[in-house]
Amino acid sequence: MKILLDTCVWGGVRSELEAAGYDVIWSGEWERDPGDEEILSIAYRDGRVLITLDKDFGELAIVRRIPHRGIIRLVNLSGRQQAAVCLRVLEIYRGELVLGAIITAGLNRVRIRPFDEG
Repeated sequence: MKILLDTCVWGGVRSELEAAGYDVIWSGEWERDPGDEEILSIAYRDGRVLITLDKDFGELAIVRRIPHRGIIRLVNLSGRQQAAVCLRVLEIYRGELVLGAIITAGLNRVRIRPFDEG
């Protein structure tokens, strides 16, 4: 599975996901921040699940109907906790993400919004 980590996600998450076999890019290494809409477009074009702390991506996907390949929004997690939660969500909810779900995940709580074509 291919992943795009938003700039706000702790950079150490990348190495932990790569060690687990994921293909990961981190926007924190880009020369400039292209903005949320472009980040979501890049993830979609490259077939990557977007992982972020920013709730604005959900609005772009749901309200503005910008296409995506699945979004994970992490909430109330330290940098070190982010990797563990990402790995758990990617393993358990892979099928939902492949179908375009938006998942909000904290340490002990996961909320899934399935893809809505309509």
